[in-house]
Amino acid sequence: MVYVSLDGEAGPIALGLAELVRLCLVAPWWRDAHRRTAEELRAVADEYREDLPDLDRRRDRAARALGLDPARLPSQATALARLVELSRGPWAAVCLVVGHEGDPLDPLFDTPTHP
Repeated sequence: MVYVSLDGEAGPIALGLAELVRLCLVAPWWRDAHRRTAEELRAVADEYREDLPDLDRRRDRAARALGLDPARLPSQATALARLVELSRGPWAAVCLVVGHEGDPLDPLFDTPTHP
C-alpha cells in the first residue's frame, strides 16, 4: 500500500491490507507522524485521544469486528517503526511515485536512499 499526500509526499505504508488495517487501528493519526520527534508524536497521539477519549474501546470493537484479537495488535511504537522501515527499505524504491513533472515525490520519512 502506498500513500500519496496532497503535499507531494509519497511512500509505502503497509505490505497488504491486513498491515494497513493494524496501522490504522493502533495509530490512526499516523499521517501526522512524519518528521516528528518522539515527544512530538506523544503530543499528536494525546491530542487525538482528547478528541476521541473512547479511542481504545472503539479500536478494540473494530478489531474484533474484523476478526482480530485486540491484545495481539502491534504497539503504536512498533507500527510507526514499521512505517519508517518501509520508507527506508527496498520497498521504497519499488513504490516510488513520480509526479506529473517526472520527478519523484518526496518520501514520507527522510531517507538516506532517496535520490
